[in-house]
Amino acid sequence: MKITTKGRYALIIMLDLANNYESNKYISLKDISNKTSISMKYLEKLMLNLNKSDYFVSLRGKDGGYKLKYPPEHYKIGDILKSAEENTTVADCVSKECPNKKNCLTFSIWDDLNNLINNFLETKTLKDYIGRN
Repeated sequence: MKITTKGRYALIIMLDLANNYESNKYISLKDISNKTSISMKYLEKLMLNLNKSDYFVSLRGKDGGYKLKYPPEHYKIGDILKSAEENTTVADCVSKECPNKKNCLTFSIWDDLNNLINNFLETKTLKDYIGRN
């Protein structure tokens, strides 16, 4: 599985919001950009994608920004990656119906690895990574 910049940055955004969950404050994209060195333009694009998944609430204005809609333990790492990435499998043949599946000597390797990774990602939440640098 190759996690693209979109997936990595989506996790960075969500972890930043999770780190600030207890404060109940809205975090501006400018603050996130300053902390992470992710450009504002790219952050805005990612926030549009993440917003479709109903992950956070936003507020406009001077003290506005974003905060998580639910506690950090509600957000699975796998779900966040799936919302940002187009493909989250280790090999294309695992995500599509492969015509050579029955004859492929390595299909079961990729399928097992894919299941292992997805099981891991489905058991980890943002809460598991709060404060871990």
